[in-house]
Amino acid sequence: MDIFEEIKAKGFADEYIDPSLDLFAEIERLKKEKNAVILAHYYQEGDIQDVADYIGDSLGLSQQAAKTDASIIVFAGVHFMAETAKILSPNKKVLLPDLKAGCSLADSCPPHLFKKFKENYPDHLVITYVNCTAELKALSDIVCTSSNAVQIVESLPPEQKIIFGPDRNLGAWVAKKTGRELVLWNGACMVHEIFSREKITRLKERYPNAKILAHPECEEVILQLADYIGSTTGILKYATQSSEKEFIVATESGILHQMQKDNPDKIFIPAPPNNTCACNDCPHMKRNTLEKLYLCLKNETPEIEVPAHIIEKAVKPIERMLEISARLGL
Repeated sequence: MDIFEEIKAKGFADEYIDPSLDLFAEIERLKKEKNAVILAHYYQEGDIQDVADYIGDSLGLSQQAAKTDASIIVFAGVHFMAETAKILSPNKKVLLPDLKAGCSLADSCPPHLFKKFKENYPDHLVITYVNCTAELKALSDIVCTSSNAVQIVESLPPEQKIIFGPDRNLGAWVAKKTGRELVLWNGACMVHEIFSREKITRLKERYPNAKILAHPECEEVILQLADYIGSTTGILKYATQSSEKEFIVATESGILHQMQKDNPDKIFIPAPPNNTCACNDCPHMKRNTLEKLYLCLKNETPEIEVPAHIIEKAVKPIERMLEISARLGL
């Protein structure tokens, strides 16, 4: 089996790596040699965050992908994020350590079904959360992230009718914050829907002084418990700026690595999910490993490709998001 057949079957090149090899040093060497940049989401494992040139949420990563001078972008995240980088930088080589690093939220909104859904509301403007496929972005008028969704909706005339997808929880939170009536697609993120209100309440009894921080992709019953609701960057900033010392964090557990690095004197407790493994890791995000990242950069594969006609349509709503964000100082 050659490397391309292996990637097609497994999602990555399963090549032997000498255990004595210093992967951190090798990745740094390859980055300089190939003029490459590594962009990593906060939900990646700690080692990947530590070797990245930029760590951020979807908005920050989109902004970095749009302005980087690197020849190669290695996107340590999930498939839709790498697609977004390719849409914004079509002439650059965009790599993803594991092609099978997908997204349950993106999968919950097949473009052909959304297209039919959209046809039922011809006078509505379509805002899609960035956690969706390139094809879905191509069906949109504006893309948003959890960092800027509220501000983007508020930037539109109050009489403008809006479809919001694919995340129903984020959409419901945006509707509540803005007072706008939004037509919501019924999609959700598997990680943000597994938090247990009962277990979080019991945890709060053990840590009565802890502030509860939650991502707006969580269900309303979880958001009702939160002292702060915001994007991953917002959650990180709140914890850093707060004088409090204990926090219960209701989002993917990968963010705790950066929170602890930035705030070594504070305690961060992952919110318990309603499952038997007591874990709130995204299985897609965690498909990427330091070893896969090294091989990806070394072999310059797997590479993300997006058809030119999709790029042409999908780039417009992303650029509109970036323009609105820049105008609002986000």
